[in-house]
Amino acid sequence: MISRRIVTIGILGGLLGLAGCSSKFKRYHGPTVTRLAVFKESRKLYIFHNETVLAAHEVELGFVPVGHKEVEGDGKTPEGRYFIDRRNPNSSFHLSLGISYPNDADRKAAAELGESPGGDIFIHGQKSLTNRGGDDWTAGCISVTNDEMEDIYAMVPNGVPIDIYP
Repeated sequence: MISRRIVTIGILGGLLGLAGCSSKFKRYHGPTVTRLAVFKESRKLYIFHNETVLAAHEVELGFVPVGHKEVEGDGKTPEGRYFIDRRNPNSSFHLSLGISYPNDADRKAAAELGESPGGDIFIHGQKSLTNRGGDDWTAGCISVTNDEMEDIYAMVPNGVPIDIYP
């Protein structure tokens, strides 16, 4: 009888502990994020409030890290000015923020090559909790750790510009 109570108490305690687990959805109460900047060569993402850097993160890029994305499937991360235009709380890569690629110039350049510019470029987390993915493994996206992505997802609202530099 005593062992049955101990097991029951243990199970209830475990369930209560799970209820207290932290969510991947954090709250941010700091300065308004006014822009993002990604520097592909140094593999850095900076989050700004005006000219003040609020956060900096190491990133992984498309599996062909040099050059501007031109066509679907080229493995390159785009370069230029874009905007955060959507959110995916159910991403296969933990959480993700959509980048407004392709813009009109990207579509025109790809059309001149007779190709599709591609799309679905995101800032996102890792493939899994145990595998960050290795160097420059995405299909053109910008990847950070899942913990970093939780902070970024909370900080960055839709509409924020993102400048992606070579």
